[in-house]
Amino acid sequence: MTDQTSNAMWGGRFAAGPDAIMEAINASISFDKRMARQDIEGSRAHAAMLAAQGILTDSDAAAIREGLLTVLSEIEGGTFQFSAALEDIHMNVESRLKEIIGAPAGRLHTGRSRNDQVATDFRLWVRDQIDAAIQGCEALQRALLGQAEAGADWVMPGFTHLQTAQPVTWGHHMMAYVEMLGRDVSRFRDARARMNECPLGAAALAGTSFPIDRQMTAEALGFDRPCANSLDAVADRDFALEFLSAATICAMHLSRFAEELVIWSSAQFRFVALSDRFSTGSSIMPQKKNPDAAELIRAKIGRIFGAQVALVTVMKGLPMTYSKDMQEDKEQTFDAADSLMLALAAMEGMVRDMTANRPALEAAAGSGFSTATDLADWLVRALNLPFREAHHVTGTLVALAEKKGCDLPDLTLAEMQGVHAEITEEVFGVLGVHNSVASRTSYGGTAPEQVRIQAARWRERLG
Repeated sequence: MTDQTSNAMWGGRFAAGPDAIMEAINASISFDKRMARQDIEGSRAHAAMLAAQGILTDSDAAAIREGLLTVLSEIEGGTFQFSAALEDIHMNVESRLKEIIGAPAGRLHTGRSRNDQVATDFRLWVRDQIDAAIQGCEALQRALLGQAEAGADWVMPGFTHLQTAQPVTWGHHMMAYVEMLGRDVSRFRDARARMNECPLGAAALAGTSFPIDRQMTAEALGFDRPCANSLDAVADRDFALEFLSAATICAMHLSRFAEELVIWSSAQFRFVALSDRFSTGSSIMPQKKNPDAAELIRAKIGRIFGAQVALVTVMKGLPMTYSKDMQEDKEQTFDAADSLMLALAAMEGMVRDMTANRPALEAAAGSGFSTATDLADWLVRALNLPFREAHHVTGTLVALAEKKGCDLPDLTLAEMQGVHAEITEEVFGVLGVHNSVASRTSYGGTAPEQVRIQAARWRERLG
């Protein structure tokens, strides 16, 4: 096969042949440039430590420190020229540093490797994303608290199987998501605490013979301690997997709420009105107001969960320690972090802007025999019936109301006594939806007083 024929088979982009393909598959600068700030932060800490240990002269360390600041300003200012030929962010920064300060740049890499360097950069980046995710969750919690406090006593249907079950309050429903997000924050914080160890100084895999001070670099970069095993420090990406796992669960919670907003904003439910800022119109149907933001939030979990599966698949077959496969850890994590932050911001905006339709909520709260459980409970309390018998009596009354095409409160006392003679007029006091929710005063229940207690607890906790 001729070179010309061979080159043609590579396709247009890779017409230059194997060298172009190798550069394209090997280089990571197109995506790992996102870690430029973390890379420079790590290098500055490393240089300061080398000087403190007498491995670098103070003058070389000062030149490196100032040169790295110049590189950072160029990157942040958009004037830095990234090169795929230099493969990654580490070599791009070091090459430019050499252009700026000359020979001292070559001493920066003393006592470290790109293996511990990238592990450090990535930990710093993921740690920043965890902090941002926590802030995003707490902002959404505050928006939900606003809705809960405003509607602590607004009644609405509670559902199981998307069928009307029992009346609850709007505030109680909003507080359910506050609790879910609280656990999401807890997971992110747990992951952050576990990952907050510094790989820098592990070098390629075995540590270094230079008299470095790993505690100093760890403290300078905000880590709790250095990683205790140099092999583990460069080999694992469980910190990224933990972030992706917590992000997946958080996104699942957002997706569930998004699904409810899609349903609730429909003409069939009319429970909420979403603002124009988070809705779109139809290109052909002028009456449509589509909950596109909610639908896109609902879809984001696919990207985030996919990133978790992709990374665990990359890692599962790797022998110790570093393999080039691990370059595939970043794009998926970057995309998942972006997707999560966008979903959190969009959901916060929707929650702050949405308006609950209180009359529609209340009308739906009393439908579907939603107070049947209250009737059964009353039969137990007032008539001392065993619950199973009370359940049977209530079921018979529901069937009677269904046959008549009315709801339970619309049955006459005589009709009720025809099913069980001891029923009194007091029963009508428990069949109203407001009475129903007011009676659910057990801790964590839907009673307005309980909703307000939980909302106050979270207000104090969030500050």
